[in-house]
Parts: sequence; structure tokens; C-alpha cells
Amino acid sequence: MANTKSIIIFILALGIFGIINTEMGVIGILPQIANNFNISVSQAGLLVSLFALAVAISGPFLPMLFSRMNRKSAMLLVIGVFLIANIISIFAPNFTVALIARVVPAFLHPVYFSAAFTAAAASVNQDQAPKAIAKVFMGLTAGMVIGIPISSFIADVASLEYAMSFFAIINGISFLSILLFIPSMPVRGGQSYGKQLVVMKKPLTWLSLGAVIFIVSGMYAVYSFFAEYLSKVTNMPEKEISIMLILFGSTGIAGNLLAGKWLSRKPVKTAVIYPIVAALIYLLVFLLGDLRLPMVFLIAVWGALFTFALNLTQYWISSAAPEAPEFANGLFVSFSNLGITVGTSVGGLFISGMGTHDVVWAGLLMLAAGFIFITIRALAFNEKIISN
Repeated sequence: MANTKSIIIFILALGIFGIINTEMGVIGILPQIANNFNISVSQAGLLVSLFALAVAISGPFLPMLFSRMNRKSAMLLVIGVFLIANIISIFAPNFTVALIARVVPAFLHPVYFSAAFTAAAASVNQDQAPKAIAKVFMGLTAGMVIGIPISSFIADVASLEYAMSFFAIINGISFLSILLFIPSMPVRGGQSYGKQLVVMKKPLTWLSLGAVIFIVSGMYAVYSFFAEYLSKVTNMPEKEISIMLILFGSTGIAGNLLAGKWLSRKPVKTAVIYPIVAALIYLLVFLLGDLRLPMVFLIAVWGALFTFALNLTQYWISSAAPEAPEFANGLFVSFSNLGITVGTSVGGLFISGMGTHDVVWAGLLMLAAGFIFITIRALAFNEKIISN
């Protein structure tokens, strides 16, 4: 039984890896895409920005619409659409077709995430749900860490078409794995759409969403300019920055595991302490940013905290609306993407107005706001912080 559950969770994570690989992997090959379609790199960047916009728009609603559908069927549908879109992208005759092939599956992105998180949580006892979801989150971490360098490498040594084929192959393997090894997952006692939407009337939900936006914003306000910071403040060459990105992502796997463990044991205490610890690391990044060796250590810790934040915010919103898990997970996907947009924008403003070194203050500002929302929720709803 334990082996079966482990296989299911691995396959769920593989599906997330396939989706994130498709989403993030394009970042590494934007110059080749621009050359292939004879457009500017900024135009090619629409493949990234419009994908994220589609996810943010569909996040609150499509998971709810699919919430009564067999979860296995829903996941097969999403991965199947991604697979077809990947194949179309390989042979796209122009940029418009390539863009459509990116945006259409992006709308279904939250459906898979929601179904996968809910299925992972349902496969174990309630107190072990954060651990199961943390393991599924490892697919997201792997997609972020592996997707960009692998697609870039393939495009460099082979061609753009082969790089796009890599996305299709991963989603094809994911589709077959779900089809062959995931049992049917019918939804029993599915709620009406009206009952799911009722959670939006709860102050608890809005306090939790506020925490999601600001904690994620706090992470991306600085991480979005990771390479810029290491280049201009730490004076690292490009090759070392690439190694630091790998280190950042590798320790992110540890962050997933730690988050699952601590959120299972002391969720509220963990949530309250997290922004304080993250803020301390940011302060050290600011103070020691020009020292290469200390920065290597700080990047390792920072990477773990980054993925910890994603697990934490998913738990924070799902625990606020346990009666509507698919809808809650959809809200997480949507509002975390909104947090990415807010964080990146605020970080950019700080760099424009104050300089690269001061981008850390943008992250600290966002983390402080997230801490306020977490603390208000914990106190207002009598969630025990000390004994928890």
C-alpha cells in the first residue's frame, strides 16, 4: 500500500514537472525563438507573460468547474492538451500559432495542480497531507531547476525543434503514467458551485489570500533579479551565476521536504515564524552581498526558503477552505501568480529608483505585509501559535 501511494505521488509530481517544464523551459530558449520567427526577444517574451496571465485568470474558476469530474480524467485531459500543444509548437509555421499553442493549455494549468494537490492529500491521512503535497511540489522545483538549462542545452547543441520536443516527450511520459498507473479517482459528494463560492465570503479566506500574495511577492521581488544581484553586487561571472542557480534549486528540494514535515506538525507556528526567518536571510544578503563565499551559503539557505514559501502558502489557503479543496487550490495557483507579478513589479521599481543592491528592501517590505496577514489570521481565529 505504501509503495502504491509513493508511485501515485511520484506520477502526480511528474505531471507537474511536465507542465512547469513547458512553462519555464521556454525562458532558456527565448533568443532562439525570436530568431526562428524573426521577432524581437521582447515579443518572444509574450510566450511567458501571456502564459502566466492565462493561469492567473483561470485559477479561481476552472478548477471549480472541473471539481466534480473524475480527477484521473481531469489530469489526463490537461496533460493531453499540453502534449498536443507541445507537438503543435514544434511545427508552428509562425509566431501567432506558437503563441496560441502556449496560451490555450495555460488556462488548464490550475486544473491539473488543483487535482494533483487534492489527490495527494486524499491519498494519506489528514495530518500527513502537507507531506504528500510537499512531495508533489518537488515536480515544480525540478521543473524550475532542470527545465531551463536542459531546454537551453538541447537548443544549443541540436535545434529549437528538439528543445520543444523535450517538452512533448516529458508530457507524453506523464500522460501514459497517469493512464496506466493512476487508479480512477471519482469525486464523491462533490459540492455545488454555489457552496464552493461561499468560501469567498469568509474573512479567513481573504486573510489567507493576502498572506499568499505578499509571501510569494516577497520571494519573487528579489529572486526575479537573482542574476542581476549576483552580477552587480557580488560581482560573480556568468558561469558562477549559473552554478548558483543550480545550487538554489537543489536546496529547494530540501525546502519542500522540511515544509512538509513542519507543516504537518506545527503549521501555525511555522507560518508565523517563516517570514521572520526569511527576512533575516534577506538582511544578511543585503549586508554580505558583496562577499562571494558568504553569499554561497546564503543562496543555499535562500533556495530552501523559496520552495518552503510555496508549500506554506498552498497550505495556508487550503486550510482556510477545507470544504472546497479544488477551489482553494485554484485560488492558490491564481493568487500566487498574482504575487509573482506584484513582487517582480515592485522589485523592478526599487531597482529603477534605488539600485540593484536595494532590491532586497522590496522583498522585506512584502514579507512584512505577509507576516501581518498571517498573524492577524492566527489571532483573529484563535489559531494557537505557541502550543501548535
